[in-house]
Amino acid sequence: MAIGFIGRNCRRVSAALLCACALLAHAADVALVGVVSDKAAVLSIDGGEPKTVRVGQKWSGISVIAVDGDRATVEIGGKRRVLQRGQHAATTPAGGDGRQSVTLAADTRGHFMADGAINGGAMRFLVDTGASMVAIPARDAVRLGIDYRKGRVGTVQTAGGPTRAYVVRFDNVRLGAIELAGIDGVVIEQGLETALLGMTFLNRLEMKRDGPQMTLVRRY
Repeated sequence: MAIGFIGRNCRRVSAALLCACALLAHAADVALVGVVSDKAAVLSIDGGEPKTVRVGQKWSGISVIAVDGDRATVEIGGKRRVLQRGQHAATTPAGGDGRQSVTLAADTRGHFMADGAINGGAMRFLVDTGASMVAIPARDAVRLGIDYRKGRVGTVQTAGGPTRAYVVRFDNVRLGAIELAGIDGVVIEQGLETALLGMTFLNRLEMKRDGPQMTLVRRY
């Protein structure tokens, strides 16, 4: 009788674990709805009801590591990500074909901002289809250890007027689950405040706009 009781409960636990795993596998779209001081993050999974999760706690497979200003560092599937309040990123395969994808939400100005990386170093991007290249400020190049002055020098026009720029090649550029190698870029010495995710990265992706959301899917 005890064995039957244990067996029945094990089956229930197993079913619950399977459900939780299925939820986590499907619920790759995690949004940071808000923050509570530096103590907790308000998260939503796949547009569901928001849940307040304190730093150090775990909910539906998502651990909140830290909250700093309008950002929260979370851990999903053993990987840490930084989420900006009011935005989200999804990394589930698109169309079931296993291709890497990411879904972004527009901010209040209609801009698509996203956290990614260049050469393994964290970078915050503005998605800009009007930029022919991935462009970063010189201060970020220095932070990432890129010796950009070895690149081909030229001049670009910014809001503050013409400024010197250097054409370089980044070893890799990452946005969510999408990581591409050998991306041409430009380092701008003055007049650029935010890194631009331009067409040398975007032209290798499929882009779909649906209202305030944009989905990017790796083509090759």
